[in-house]
Amino acid sequence: MGHLADADHRTDDRSGFCRSSWPGWRGRAREWALVVGALEAAKVGRGAVLLVEGRSGVGKSRLLDITTTAAAEAGLGVAQGTADELTQLIPLAPLASALGEPSRALPVAAEVNVCSHADQRLLLVEQLEKRLEKLVAEEPMLLTLDDLHWADPITLLALRSMTRNLASYPLVWMLSRTIGSGDCPRLNCLFDVLERDGATRITLGALDEEAVEDVVSDVLGGKPEPDVLALAGIVDGNPFLLVDLLEKSKSEGVFQITDGHVRMTESPPQTRTIMQERLEGLSARTRYLLQCAAILGRSFSVKDLAEMLDETTNGLLPMLEEAMSAGVIEPAADELAFRHDLLWQAVVETIPDSVRRAMHHDAGKMLLKRSGSAVPAAAHLIHSATRGDTSALLGLDRAAREVLRSSPQTAVDLATRALELSDAADPEWFGRAATAVDALTVIGRLSEAADLARSALGRAPPLHAPRLRCALAHILLLSGLPADAVSETENLLARKDLPDDLRGIAEWTMFWGLTCVNDFRKGRHRAEAVLADRERHTDAAVVGALLLLARFAMVDGRIADSYAHLCEALRITERGAAEAIQRPYTRLILSLYHRAMREFDAAEIAIRAAEEEINELGLTVLAAEPALFRSVLHLGAGRLDDAAAEAQAGSMTAEELGTHGFIRVGLSILAVIALRQGDIDAAVRHIERFRSIPAAPGMLFGSVWEKWVMAAVADAQGDPGRAVDILDPIYTDEEKRRWALLTTPLMAAWMTRAALAAANRPYARAVLDTAEYLARNNPDFPIFTTTFAHARGLFHQDPEALAAAADQPEPWARALVAEDLGVLWAAASGVDASAKAVESLDQALDGYERIGALWDVARVRARLRALGVRRRHWNQPQRPAFGWESLSDTERAVAGLIAKGMTNRQIAQRMFLSPHTVSTHLRRMFGKLGIASRTELARIVAEKCPELIESG
Repeated sequence: MGHLADADHRTDDRSGFCRSSWPGWRGRAREWALVVGALEAAKVGRGAVLLVEGRSGVGKSRLLDITTTAAAEAGLGVAQGTADELTQLIPLAPLASALGEPSRALPVAAEVNVCSHADQRLLLVEQLEKRLEKLVAEEPMLLTLDDLHWADPITLLALRSMTRNLASYPLVWMLSRTIGSGDCPRLNCLFDVLERDGATRITLGALDEEAVEDVVSDVLGGKPEPDVLALAGIVDGNPFLLVDLLEKSKSEGVFQITDGHVRMTESPPQTRTIMQERLEGLSARTRYLLQCAAILGRSFSVKDLAEMLDETTNGLLPMLEEAMSAGVIEPAADELAFRHDLLWQAVVETIPDSVRRAMHHDAGKMLLKRSGSAVPAAAHLIHSATRGDTSALLGLDRAAREVLRSSPQTAVDLATRALELSDAADPEWFGRAATAVDALTVIGRLSEAADLARSALGRAPPLHAPRLRCALAHILLLSGLPADAVSETENLLARKDLPDDLRGIAEWTMFWGLTCVNDFRKGRHRAEAVLADRERHTDAAVVGALLLLARFAMVDGRIADSYAHLCEALRITERGAAEAIQRPYTRLILSLYHRAMREFDAAEIAIRAAEEEINELGLTVLAAEPALFRSVLHLGAGRLDDAAAEAQAGSMTAEELGTHGFIRVGLSILAVIALRQGDIDAAVRHIERFRSIPAAPGMLFGSVWEKWVMAAVADAQGDPGRAVDILDPIYTDEEKRRWALLTTPLMAAWMTRAALAAANRPYARAVLDTAEYLARNNPDFPIFTTTFAHARGLFHQDPEALAAAADQPEPWARALVAEDLGVLWAAASGVDASAKAVESLDQALDGYERIGALWDVARVRARLRALGVRRRHWNQPQRPAFGWESLSDTERAVAGLIAKGMTNRQIAQRMFLSPHTVSTHLRRMFGKLGIASRTELARIVAEKCPELIESG
């Protein structure tokens, strides 16, 4: 609440863990009960997130301090961090300070590379999360972060990720912000998202009348009379202002205590002058010292203050002692700090605006003279630099480059501010624009990046223009404009003086763009030309050519050729000479190939290797894809729960990093899972949501997959005609049919069946012809022979062909073949046709039940009933929705490792998952088991399945 300096009150704070009200903390019984509940839950293994907000002076920091004391007394570990206006440019500053880690800005690049993809946000967040997970695995913890309205963008990103990933630990997060002094959309969004995820929001408002009376009694030592309460009422229940008013008035002899009652003896000071009067009571030299200190921030270094005042530390001591005695500043770890935001703001307001800007300028120049980071200086310069101030602008440039890879949003703010202050003839203008373009690209503000790149090209020096044009082509590609990207690269490649490194990047971008627009004729000619004269081209260009030819060979139905091109591309990228993105990109395409061929183990190995490279290289643009690829892999293997966990993890990664197109992919996968589990309403909701999100350009899951998802739901809703209409572009385009049947082989039979159901035999014939073409041209890949047999059996109503297709590698596809064969026998005549139908449908029922495909189970039961056969509700025990028996094999494996004391990160390494995915599995398990802690989970494992703990 308010500031009370005597020792008795501090003792009360420490002993108030189980009390709702005591001197120094009044009127917050409900809020304190929520805090105590979270701390007590942490002691038994449960975590929590508390969101504390309110106007300045209502007691947010006080609540965090009291909670910290109570947590330490209760045996919890404690970590505290605070954001600050002048540290908000330093990536992860409040979290790093709370965990005792240094700030994580990266070294300044020698040259701005606008074509680079590297983004170190993931790496920096992972380093801090690893540190925090290690701490909280050893003991329950409280982590408080105050004044998050000053937090840098990457801190907000980290909080979104870390609160979710560490939700299973006994970790209480207490996040505080001031409201009412301006909007902060990113922070508003974070608080809203955390609240939806289960966080408790604590909004501190004005003290009520009873609490105000208690505070007055605490401070003045007696029961207040009405005139005293009237005085207290002028601060509108603001605790800090109330205590400050009472203490100021008390020191001036305004109150008289008689028989335990407090009354006023003279008129009190005006409320708005209380802060100023506190300052005016100080000597002129101390007031000047405080003004200089306020420019340095809410907290400040004595060394910085001495240098700014051109004074020795010893010379500052009398003034510092006076300011501390007056209650204006206080010790704060290795620094000093203003006792409250309101005091700091009051001091700042005594400095005229023009003088304040000049003082910030001087502070920035002072900090720039030191070696090391330019970011602290930039925090001053961004407020004080003026147009044409060369040295200040160069300081902003340096700071922008410094944080470009660790906090690109901050780099955008610094670079754009420098651009605003640059003269038209400033030779550094282009470099600032290039930095801003790069940073805007990394954070996904692609239209702004493209506009600025085009503007910069009009002023670019001849030497640097090609580099920026190359960046523009890449931006256009990421923006979903591959044709424009190809046009841009073609103009670039027409230049004779283009440096070799840029030529290679441009050629890679061109091949990627041609692949996205499916222009294989032009692409094939160019790719073959590159491969025919490799010595004249960079590895990046050669890899781009190979990837395009691999895609072309796939579409052309030449699987072996495609595989050979991919393997050669991977060998080149492993030498390290190609573009960073090409190595994991190649592995992901290779995993797509293995999945299509139903080589699940090989696909998993490729995904795992790609995931490691993405994290190591800082390739945010691909960060969500490994989980999504793995999700489809699990779906093919019939592990629906695991598929859902990976799809959710991939979607959450995409949401956190701003790569929203990949959320669409995750939702399409979740729609398929919901459909198989019999929840059509959920499938429709997933589709409606993913259709509202723009697709990610160049995604390795294309529109074919999404169209099939929508068609499958339409068919399940009893409308095969609409399903065929949705897939019309695939039915009518030979290349798209080949790609669909290559990447998702089960579509051969599915599309044939849908076309026949819609009485569109020509469409069914087209699919059958494509399936036959693939089988004939790829004799070494039996999957295509199998899928062709399935489609042929449906088209010709041929039971022998369907029986030949029974050797499907996917359990769902295998059950589908059995169902189709049962339907065929059910419609046939003959003595044993009905028996054969029942036998096949029983096989289908068993297959669907094994993987939890409830929608398909219900359909097959209906077919059996039509034959006069009623089966039990299930032929084998089916997993319930809740309880230990509801857990999947993967979830049980995770639970066993939790019971052995492993951290999420250790489990991820053991099971070849991401920590995100482990966290997703834990959330699903907690919901099924009705628990909220690892401790409870370990107890259940010990009771229900102790062999999981005993196994090696």
